[in-house]
Amino acid sequence: VPEHVWRINLDTPEEAQQNLSFGAADRWWEQTDLTKLILASNKLQSLSEDVQLLPALTMLDVHDNQLTSLPSALGQLENLQKLDVSHNQLRSLPEELLQLPRLRSLLVQHNELSQLPEGLGQLLSLEELDVSNNQLTAIPTSFALLVNLVRLNLACNQLKELPADLSAMKSLRQLDCTKNYLETVPPTLATMASLEQLYLRKNKLRSLPEFPSCKLLKELHAGENQIEILNAENLKQLSSLCVLELRDNKIKAVPEEITVLQKLERLDLANNDISRLPYTLGNLPQLKFLALEGNPLRTIRRDLLQKGTQELLKYLRSKIQDDGPGPSEEPPVTAMTLPSQSKVNIHAITTLKLLEYSDKQAAEIPEAVFDAVGTNPVGTVNFSKNQLREIPPRLVELKDSVCDVSLAFNKISCVSSELCLLHKLTHLDLRNNVLTALPEEMEALKRLHTINLAFNRFKVFPSVLYHLPALETILLSNNQVGSIDPVQLKGMDKLGTLDLQNNDLLQVPPELGNCENLRSLLLEGNPFRTPRAAVLAKGTAAVLEYLRSRIPT
Repeated sequence: VPEHVWRINLDTPEEAQQNLSFGAADRWWEQTDLTKLILASNKLQSLSEDVQLLPALTMLDVHDNQLTSLPSALGQLENLQKLDVSHNQLRSLPEELLQLPRLRSLLVQHNELSQLPEGLGQLLSLEELDVSNNQLTAIPTSFALLVNLVRLNLACNQLKELPADLSAMKSLRQLDCTKNYLETVPPTLATMASLEQLYLRKNKLRSLPEFPSCKLLKELHAGENQIEILNAENLKQLSSLCVLELRDNKIKAVPEEITVLQKLERLDLANNDISRLPYTLGNLPQLKFLALEGNPLRTIRRDLLQKGTQELLKYLRSKIQDDGPGPSEEPPVTAMTLPSQSKVNIHAITTLKLLEYSDKQAAEIPEAVFDAVGTNPVGTVNFSKNQLREIPPRLVELKDSVCDVSLAFNKISCVSSELCLLHKLTHLDLRNNVLTALPEEMEALKRLHTINLAFNRFKVFPSVLYHLPALETILLSNNQVGSIDPVQLKGMDKLGTLDLQNNDLLQVPPELGNCENLRSLLLEGNPFRTPRAAVLAKGTAAVLEYLRSRIPT
């Protein structure tokens, strides 16, 4: 920072020397001190202690620099109300920061903080605190003293629990705990009477917390957890709720009591295990958006789901009239569906070369389904949305003709050798299973050009993919992949699309920029620092060019 910036309150500006006609009233530099200083998006590696020469500052913005520490002199800026040090490389915050009596907004997101100063609760005027995207494992107990805090963002850290004292924050309206390791939420959180928005997405919650006092809660986001049960009691307390987002959980049933949420406008239940809905859902007066895709719903036809919320609600209301008080009884689902029920579509096999047995919640594919094929060549197999735990062994019988297989939305934990014998396979859809690895035998699938492995449990990039020369598209979003090998990827001449969104990539190797065949590279939602979001937003070509510029020469 140029020296004269720090001295701007002390030194007479040059134009005053040159022009002697300034009257006393015109000498603005003597009448007002600098109150706002914005040094954002530069390459500053340190800030001078001379910042204390600007005691009138109310706002200091140094976000998006390369700062690894802050000067202790910040503690002397007693008029400071807003401090933005986000998107730097800070490992700690100076204790002197706690001496700022008027500080209302403190933004430290996207740094390298593993802990916060124990006395942070001394910042009694604080209304907004953002510590997201750091490496915090705990929250200081003094947080309880921040009684004026309105917005608190703890997202994308490594928190395993929240302190019960958080409930003392009587003014808190927005709390964001997205993407941590929370297994429970302290019951005291339920007493936060001012809370309006609560984000708990991407944690490890097994049940929805109870909120007896949160009468103002308008938005509850708890998608991508492991919630299995929606407790009717919990719902009854959320009378003001407008948005309830529970997608990508393991919810099996929606209780009738959901109708107490009379103000609900958005309900997202996509990708759960819901097999039936209470028809009374159709009576929610404000509901404008209802997402149900990716559920094994047996009472609602797929085409109806695609017609949108209003048609769906109309259908549910019509069923209430048909049905009297309760939802209709359905035949119990058994692990083996009898051939008479299996309704194998022979017409599809002979004319469309399609073998379909999807959305049946079957634990295995009935023999009758394979028997129906006879000598007909089958090109496409769709066994998605069942409860399969393994790849059906009889798939091998179709190896001379099948080229497109979908086993999406099942519970498959490993790929068996049978699949590796389908030598004509070009498309393979295994998304939304519980896979952690792929066998090396898959090298035999020389014609495979598209593979979808999204929403599984891969922690490493499956190495066999590097050896499939025909691959054009790899979809691996929403896993836990931590690294990729850019040298091996460069050898994949045909690869045009690589989707690695929402994984655990801590860095993007610059050599990935050499993969010039990539037309679509998707990296959003990973914890790496560079490339920054602004670069990602410019598209694949710009990202590759940026990465190439970072390759050490």
